Amino acid sequence: MKVYKAIGLMSGTSLDGLDICFAKFWKENSCWKFEILKAETVVYPKKLEEELRNSIHLSTQDLLALNSEYGFYLGQITNDFIKKNQLTDVDLVASHGHTVFHQPHRKFTLQIGDGRAIKIQTQVPVIYDFRSQDVLLGGNGAPLVPIGDEHLFSDYDACLNLGGFSNISFKINEERIAFDIAPVNIILNKLVQEFGKNYDENGDLARKGNINVQLLEQLNSLDFYALSHPKSLGIEWCNENIFSLFSGIESLDILATFTEHAAEQISKIFNIHQFKKVLFTGGGTYNKYLIEKIRNKTSTEIIIPEKQIIDFKEALIFAFMGVLRLNNETNILASATGSSHNHSSGIIA
Repeated sequence: MKVYKAIGLMSGTSLDGLDICFAKFWKENSCWKFEILKAETVVYPKKLEEELRNSIHLSTQDLLALNSEYGFYLGQITNDFIKKNQLTDVDLVASHGHTVFHQPHRKFTLQIGDGRAIKIQTQVPVIYDFRSQDVLLGGNGAPLVPIGDEHLFSDYDACLNLGGFSNISFKINEERIAFDIAPVNIILNKLVQEFGKNYDENGDLARKGNINVQLLEQLNSLDFYALSHPKSLGIEWCNENIFSLFSGIESLDILATFTEHAAEQISKIFNIHQFKKVLFTGGGTYNKYLIEKIRNKTSTEIIIPEKQIIDFKEALIFAFMGVLRLNNETNILASATGSSHNHSSGIIA
């Protein structure tokens, strides 16, 4: 029985840190199994966080420089993780990178953090740039985690990730589909910065606000929510469609209203498909106010797993995608992204 040991690196749009997950994968009776061996989140240095946050505004030359700089940073952090945990048997590193641009309708997406720089630092095979090939094949380049949901978390009716954006994966007629539902932490985290916080712990700030009915109606009527899957969201869409709606409204009321909006959009999907139980992961799972809101709007059982799965499921799945890529096996599902066919994606350094 071949056992693969891989490191997954995941940096989400909310920029709350780099998730590192070292896991082993093996097959039993043709079914993939996994075990998380070590995992941690490394908070970004303030300067790098700001550079990544503002990368969408950089000149071409400065963006290329940041691509290399961030790649070497990822390599150094991975090296530190390997040494600290005395890992001697890492088969590969799979890196998501940091998304700067995501415009699949124009056939491009960009995740910076040059995998070759990671390889130079670690001397371990590195697989990176998982999304671009899918976009070139006519897909959204997102979401990618459904391949892990399919093979590693198939016991649930659906898997919901509450990160910068909420996205969901589930099966219809033996075909796994997936799509982004709505922005979550990409908006909430931005709003709480004026309170000197990086995130709204437990949703306590949102709980203090009042729902603005007019804003809620404007948010719920955005065109994206009427689109059929596959579909995905990016920061550009938020900049164009969301922030301008907040003008003249108290910050606490915006927080309360946007939390209500996210809960309404998520529970609507649950109710349409009549899910019995859904696995929740991602940082938004710790937002008790948001979870309460969703629970009050649906009869679906919300399954909140152990902390390791909540925090590191995406990094785990990117490690798994790297294993599949190494074996040239399908790691992106066309039914989830909308590409022309299933494929094995990622550049190998």
